[in-house]
Amino acid sequence: MASILKVKGLWRAQVRKAGHASTAQSFPTRAEALKWARKVEADFDKGKPLKPSEVTVSDMIAHYRQAREKSGRPINPKSNEHYMLNNLAAAFPGEKVATLKSQRIVAYAQARRKSGVGGYTVNMEISKLGTVIRHTSSLLDLDLPDCIGKARPLLHHLHLIGQGGERDRRPTADEIGRLFAWFAANPQYGLPMVDVVKVAMQCALRRGEVFRILWSDLDIEKRLILVRDRKDPRRKVGNHELVPLVGDSLDVIMRQRRVDVRIFPHEPGTASKYFKWACDACGIKDLRLHDLRHEATSALFEAGWNVPEVAVVTGHKDWRNLKRYTNLDPAKVAKKGQNAG
Repeated sequence: MASILKVKGLWRAQVRKAGHASTAQSFPTRAEALKWARKVEADFDKGKPLKPSEVTVSDMIAHYRQAREKSGRPINPKSNEHYMLNNLAAAFPGEKVATLKSQRIVAYAQARRKSGVGGYTVNMEISKLGTVIRHTSSLLDLDLPDCIGKARPLLHHLHLIGQGGERDRRPTADEIGRLFAWFAANPQYGLPMVDVVKVAMQCALRRGEVFRILWSDLDIEKRLILVRDRKDPRRKVGNHELVPLVGDSLDVIMRQRRVDVRIFPHEPGTASKYFKWACDACGIKDLRLHDLRHEATSALFEAGWNVPEVAVVTGHKDWRNLKRYTNLDPAKVAKKGQNAG
């Protein structure tokens, strides 16, 4: 049975039928989506196999999602991967994988960079598209060209993709004060951003971690919070860690209203959006919500914490990785040396 929904200005048709993998594709008009769905249903009824020349990017993404689901590695509907796949499907509506050329991949990268997206993020998106095409082609036994691999040298040459650069941006006390004042003056957004910033800036939590912690994960007596599925290059699920509640973060948490199982029942993307609005309104340049994790790490070292202690807060298994999260203020280090003398 086909379902047709309007998603982000496009009409998305999805066809499900027993004994067949679910498939979906997006179109500019509802009529085109309906026509495609009827053709797919007819092919299913005839037992017609997928032809490499007819498989679209949306088809591949739908099959990839289903394969992950069946393999016990479902894609979390609130994860960055989920949104990335949705955006990729919308960016290549109705386009056949077999006819994707380097020019089309470059055009996608150029459009993303023009919209303000960094080279690292574009690289992640294109890598995900390549992963989907490569693995799903193998799964469906389809012989499809490696359009991503072919486009990569040109993407690098044009500086459209790249590795994430190490940031050393830390907010000043004045900037934090101005942000707090803006959040206090704009409560209509319904998100306690002052408290979110305080917890992130003291406990070195990632954006997603702040909005994932539960009331049941809180140990008031020991001043600990259990952060579930913490980011780890080797373990995607089950990497739970107890994190110390530094500074007055426990008090900040305790004053939240218990309206949900989560302490901060909001979406990470919404918080990033409000944070950017506040920075723009306050004239604060080049400051991101994730920079608060850098601030927390650096502040702990400046306060005299040693590497193992800071790693307990940040969750780093390899202490060498702490270096890129540490941007010490030379003036504070000099003052510490003076006090030691």
